[in-house]
Amino acid sequence: MESAQQPLQPGQLHWRLSSHPITLLTFLSFRIASLLVYLFGLLFTANKVLVFIITVLLLAADFYYLKNIAGRRLVGLRWWNEVDPQSGDSHWVFESSDPAANRVNNATDSRFFWLALYVQPLSWTALAVFAVFRFSVLWLPLLAIALALTITNALAFSRCDKFSQASNLAGSAFSTTNLAGTLASGVANRFFGGR
Repeated sequence: MESAQQPLQPGQLHWRLSSHPITLLTFLSFRIASLLVYLFGLLFTANKVLVFIITVLLLAADFYYLKNIAGRRLVGLRWWNEVDPQSGDSHWVFESSDPAANRVNNATDSRFFWLALYVQPLSWTALAVFAVFRFSVLWLPLLAIALALTITNALAFSRCDKFSQASNLAGSAFSTTNLAGTLASGVANRFFGGR
């Protein structure tokens, strides 16, 4: 008997359905590699300094790639931090793809992105709890770095997504092709039109 292979459906977690497969695979590679280097280094090598350095480099590459490339290409979101030179105050800036450009997010890219974004900090948290119970104080600075980088990206992209959804709703609520836009223009005409 031949095994009938089911066709891939949009939104399934399969890299071949991605609109940007190289970006997706690179993004997932950095995320998985940092965890694997830490775990294999913890179990199979005595050279803890090398494991520490390679893991930090992979975490930094993951942070940069996710923040500047993968987020923009996979889900149309990007964020950065700006500092006001006069006051020294810091604030986050969120950017989403322009709704007028008619960018449609690929469901597979989006699912991979959000799943990997939230699973990574949870994995590092579990490893940190495990290190505390094993009294592996040597690994706690590395785990703190991993948690800081992955949680920062997770929080920033979550806020960025909420900001983009809110601005899209506000933009569509005040467009003239919308019912709310029509009502608002009618009310404005009544007040300022003289009738």
